[in-house]
Amino acid sequence: MQIVRNPTRLRAAGDVEKSIFEYVGRMSGATGLSVARMESPTGWSEPGQRPDFREITIVISGALHVETETDVEVLGAGEAMICEAGEWVRYSTPDTPTEYVAICTPAFAPHLVHRDAETVTTAARVGL
Repeated sequence: MQIVRNPTRLRAAGDVEKSIFEYVGRMSGATGLSVARMESPTGWSEPGQRPDFREITIVISGALHVETETDVEVLGAGEAMICEAGEWVRYSTPDTPTEYVAICTPAFAPHLVHRDAETVTTAARVGL
């Protein structure tokens, strides 16, 4: 059995600082899976991405905005979403501080994220 008492704190992409605490992942030598807790402040957003990993996100508190190529969903506490590898997604917390857990398979790595150079929002894409 392995106990993780001190997760690795990572730097996050985005326009406002967000805290990432990785419990399992590449920083601890695991390449098949990563588990991280996120603390996103009000007003945080990051560029869109089309990752080469499956990401399961579970919201603990607050509201996580999840933008896809066709829709925007707002996930509340106790809700989860699954983004398959290759799907375009963009995360933000415009209205409230939000805590959530992200589980990635294979483990998260910057070279697997494929972030947009400049994000065009779904609203702009569909003419809203």
